[in-house]
Amino acid sequence: MRGRGFTVRNFMSALFFKRFLQKPFQIASIIPSSKALVEREASKIDFSEPRTIAEYGPGEGVHSRALANRMSADSQLFLFELDPAFSRDLERQFAHDQRVHVINRDAASLSEELRRRGAGQCDYILSGIPFSILEIKKKRALLQDTYDALRPGGAFIIYQVTNELKQHATLFEHGESEYFLQNIPPMFITVFQKAQTRNGHARPATARITVQRTA
Repeated sequence: MRGRGFTVRNFMSALFFKRFLQKPFQIASIIPSSKALVEREASKIDFSEPRTIAEYGPGEGVHSRALANRMSADSQLFLFELDPAFSRDLERQFAHDQRVHVINRDAASLSEELRRRGAGQCDYILSGIPFSILEIKKKRALLQDTYDALRPGGAFIIYQVTNELKQHATLFEHGESEYFLQNIPPMFITVFQKAQTRNGHARPATARITVQRTA
C-alpha cells in the first residue's frame, strides 16, 4: 500500500482537478487541502477516546485519511459526499476499513443516517463544503441539523475561504476562528462548540467568535 501511495495521490489530484472544472461552484478549491491545513484541523480533535466523526464534502479524502489514521479501532467515520465520482473513489480507498462509511447523500441526511446505523450523536463534525454559496434557508437548516447531530460538548469544525458563516452559526455557544495562511487559498478554520448540559439543560448560547491569524 505504501508503495502505491504516489500513484494514488496523483490520481486523486487529477480527479479533484477534473471535478473542479466540471462543478466549480460545488468544490471549494482547485486543489486539495495542504498537509499543513490537514494537520491543523486534525489537531483540534481529541483522539484519545473512541469517537464518532462525520465529514461533509470530503472530496478526494485528504482529511478523511488523516482522521482514519488517528482514530481508534472502535471509532466511526461517516463521509457525506454528494459527488458520485468522489464517492466511488472514497469507497475504493476505505473498502477494507469497517470504521469508515461513505454515504453518497446530502449532508442534511446526517441525523437520519446516524439513527439508521445506531450510531447516536457525533463527537465532531468536519466540513469543507462552501457554505457561502448555499441559499440562506438551506444554510441555516444544515447548521441546525449539524447542531442537533452533535453530542453536548461536541464541535463543528469548518475550513472556508470566507468567514461569513459566523453570522449564521448563532446556535453554537462558542466559536473560535483562525486565518490559516499555509494553504492555497488561505482558509478560515473555525471551531464551533456545542455547550455541555447543566442539570439537563444546555447553557445559554453566547455565540462568541474570536479570530486569530496563523502564518
